[in-house]
Amino acid sequence: MHMPDAGYLTIGKVVKRLQTQYPDLSVSKVRYLEDEGLLNPSRTPGGYRLYSQHDVRRLETILYLQKNRFMPLQVIKEELAKGEATLLREQTRDASDAPDNPALAMAPVSEEQEEDSEEFDKFHPISHMPELLGVSVSFVRELSEAGVIRMRKSPRGRDMVDGHDIPLIRTCEDLRRFGIAPKNLRQYVQAANRESGMFEQALTVYGTNASGGAKETEEQRERYEQALSHIISLTNSLREKLIRRSLKGNAS
Repeated sequence: MHMPDAGYLTIGKVVKRLQTQYPDLSVSKVRYLEDEGLLNPSRTPGGYRLYSQHDVRRLETILYLQKNRFMPLQVIKEELAKGEATLLREQTRDASDAPDNPALAMAPVSEEQEEDSEEFDKFHPISHMPELLGVSVSFVRELSEAGVIRMRKSPRGRDMVDGHDIPLIRTCEDLRRFGIAPKNLRQYVQAANRESGMFEQALTVYGTNASGGAKETEEQRERYEQALSHIISLTNSLREKLIRRSLKGNAS
């Protein structure tokens, strides 16, 4: 059946449209979401994917729930099955009234947490990880041992997980489904440490850095963040192409 071009986007254009908000988005990730049954784009007679505006909104909702609600894909799939309209309303509401740290909004603060010093108000006891993220304490410890996340000790000696590391934990949980364990991720930690030095040198022209500074202007900070996001997107694309080339080479 002939599919009209108006209102439909190719997978490449969809990725380009959403990369400003989700810099890590790639064609391979969108295809993976399709393989997992979360997306179902139309196809041309030649087999090319065509995404409607509804498909794009659905993809935005999936990415939002991953990034801001830290939901695993299976839970997102179940929530989408219940009704996209409700999720879209919640997404709009959260975008206009979001806390500084979305991770904290996921779980109520217990009396024990309130007693901790203010320094730890963005940290969560490791014992809360099964309830908060659906992952085991041992898995989180393995990630810490591999250097993927960095835990800290509370004044009472409890292991605390930084709320900003929750997206990392969620990503690693998805990778584990493919048999990629925390110990296999050390190479990425080492690579990230090397690349961060390279990025820092490349971005010195913007007169600022990742930690910011008292004399830094909002314009400088915005330019820095935009440049950093673009470099990360380019290096992710390069990494993907090299891996695909290597896999094709091994298969030949």
